Amino acid sequence: MSLRDDYAGPFDPDLDLHDFSRQTLADLGREYLLNGHLQDRVALPLVAKHLGGEAYVGVSIAEWMSASPVYSKRMQRALGFEGRDVGTVFKNIQLEIGAPQQFMDFQFRLDAPDYGEFWLPFCGALADVEPYGDDRVKLMCHDIEDPTFDATAAATHPGMKMRPLHRPPRSPAGRYPACRWKVFIDEHEEPAAPHPNLERVAASQIARLEIPPPPPSREPGGWDDYAGPFEPGLQLEDFSHRALQVIAREVALQSHLLARSFMLCIAEREGDAMASELGAAQWTGIAALTAERLRACLRIEGDDADAIAKLFQVHPCFRPRAYVDLRVERVDEAVRIAIHDCPALREGDAYSWFATLDAAPHPALDAIAGRVNPRARCRPVAAGDAALAWEIVIDPDAEPLPDPAELGLARISRGAGFVFERRRNLRD
Repeated sequence: MSLRDDYAGPFDPDLDLHDFSRQTLADLGREYLLNGHLQDRVALPLVAKHLGGEAYVGVSIAEWMSASPVYSKRMQRALGFEGRDVGTVFKNIQLEIGAPQQFMDFQFRLDAPDYGEFWLPFCGALADVEPYGDDRVKLMCHDIEDPTFDATAAATHPGMKMRPLHRPPRSPAGRYPACRWKVFIDEHEEPAAPHPNLERVAASQIARLEIPPPPPSREPGGWDDYAGPFEPGLQLEDFSHRALQVIAREVALQSHLLARSFMLCIAEREGDAMASELGAAQWTGIAALTAERLRACLRIEGDDADAIAKLFQVHPCFRPRAYVDLRVERVDEAVRIAIHDCPALREGDAYSWFATLDAAPHPALDAIAGRVNPRARCRPVAAGDAALAWEIVIDPDAEPLPDPAELGLARISRGAGFVFERRRNLRD
């Protein structure tokens, strides 16, 4: 069977990532990276509304410090580039949700194993906050970035630091590039202290998940890993068909780790009930926005049940499958989605999106279906041999559901309408 360049045509219940072409996997990988980045655009305004400005900063710092060291080491192992030098950290930045390619347009210069610099000709995060004034810019570019950047660096080498050469607020106005940082190793520097929540996040099912290797590449070309030299201009097109599947799965996992860290931070401040409320809202907003973007990316057309089924199949919120055993099928005029016993349902606490699921409709599920047809309704059905199951039906007589309020928060970001480029051809 030939590889797919999109998901036009009929729904295929057996489709998986390995059925897409290398170029489409590269396109999809960028969407997965942006999905993980923008979930905070939903969550943090809700934190500010419910808990105040101090919590906005505190939660931002704690969630990234507790998640990024875990997923950084995972990506190093998955792509074979474990190390203790600056180039290793630069490779991590190129493949993480904190810096989705192009939207956070990191450029790099690696001078030596213990020194390098990066700068951003365009920073989507800055574009989102700069209209709100210098105080908001300082919160992000100083108060939040200082501890979180060092936490990411320290995951590779305890003596590694990131320090600004210049950064916003921009002076003079419109300064280009927006910021420039140096990254260096100094054995005499005081190591960055790990966040107290790091150990709790690292002990979770999602952090310790072992993902079976994907099947061999079905298309020639590209790197199977990133064990070679650091490539300053890396694009996802540099990787092989097999490696792009590995990246997509690890990036989706990064999103779950960040959500877990976020919910844990909220629970420590306000209890499990508030963590579940804000976690479910975060999931609803990002699930809806990414569903919209995936429709365009994969040319998923129409307003029927087939289009709904396709979106659930490819959505990163339900990946990797080793964590979320989601199965999607067409039953008569409906879509049946079921989650079977899997690590996502066995975390044993309230700090994951899947802990907000039960045998009832869920706004995140309705939000995905609603991006195809606002008359789609999700309702629980007998699970059979699954743990949870729902049926999604399009009712032509139903009132269209309004867009969820959380989607409105996600759309405030320029990332909602950001258009990725194919900056170069696939690597041979």
